[in-house]
Amino acid sequence: MAALIAARGLTKTYRLGQVDVPALRGVDTTVDAGEFVAIVGPSGSGKSTLMHILGCLDTATAGSYHLDGEDVSRFAGKRLAQVRNRKVGFVFQTFNLMPRLNVEENVALPLKYRGGVPRSERRERARALLERLGLSHRIGHRPDELSGGERQRVAIARALVGSPAILMADEPTGNLDSHAGAEVLATIEELHRDGHTIVMVTHDADVAARAQRTIHIADGRVVA
Repeated sequence: MAALIAARGLTKTYRLGQVDVPALRGVDTTVDAGEFVAIVGPSGSGKSTLMHILGCLDTATAGSYHLDGEDVSRFAGKRLAQVRNRKVGFVFQTFNLMPRLNVEENVALPLKYRGGVPRSERRERARALLERLGLSHRIGHRPDELSGGERQRVAIARALVGSPAILMADEPTGNLDSHAGAEVLATIEELHRDGHTIVMVTHDADVAARAQRTIHIADGRVVA
């Protein structure tokens, strides 16, 4: 069976004024369906750049990338966004919830962007996930009425509502206290046990230790 993620020779170079700044220098990596993988490394190592490329938020300067059997290496713009909407669910350190929408509306938003999903189905799927994550009593609340841990679980529900092939979490506990962080990690572990594929970026060794496998990045290269 082909890997869910298969990247070969990924490079990413940013142009700053007259200087080329390499962020990735020939990264090879694979992730199989059902794995829970942590990407770790110091600040500036390239781990977030790698996640952005794997999550179709950005494109590599060179190299090849297959996601769920599809070569997305040269996709851009609307085509890349369509793949991202169908294949990837994101959880961010800063939650990125829409402040004017309530919890249910935030969770259902990716289905609205996707188009073709009736409102009744969007509501049903959002409510089912919120109940699963213990947030059914918060459906009508807005993000500023929630705790940090609750906001991150809402973000997880939003990431899952489109039934993505992979869940990508970028420092998901970075803005949380230890108790809320532990709750979010327990949720991610439960999702993994249920069969979800998870790639998580973190600088915290204790958080990374919860994953099945760790990819260490330094100076834009996989070092372990």
